[in-house]
Amino acid sequence: MTRIAKSKRKSAKSRRRTRDRRPGRWLLQDAKARFSELVRRVRTEGPQHVTIHGRDEVVVVAAEEFRRIEGDPSGAASITHATAQHMLVRGLIERDRAATCYALTDQGRAALAALLAQRWRDG
Repeated sequence: MTRIAKSKRKSAKSRRRTRDRRPGRWLLQDAKARFSELVRRVRTEGPQHVTIHGRDEVVVVAAEEFRRIEGDPSGAASITHATAQHMLVRGLIERDRAATCYALTDQGRAALAALLAQRWRDG
């Protein structure tokens, strides 16, 4: 009869229960239970990762950092976006199916050609 040796590896269930001790990483249940501390650490140490089943699911960042990442809504990006929306409504441009880029419509090409011709004449 052969003897089966027990594996010294921890089971997946017991590994999941161990606390994530890496700095800036929180298990979801710990983040919920100690939310005030999580917010304090975001302010003092920077972004904090919240994990579910060992995978990063969300990153908590300070509001100032979030605004920096997203961009100021009064900046050039919002003007470009507003211009694109205006041109979409007027039928001068169209979006591709994946909404990743815009293309001039025939009407948009004609309007752009007329604008460039006018600017060329005006000098």
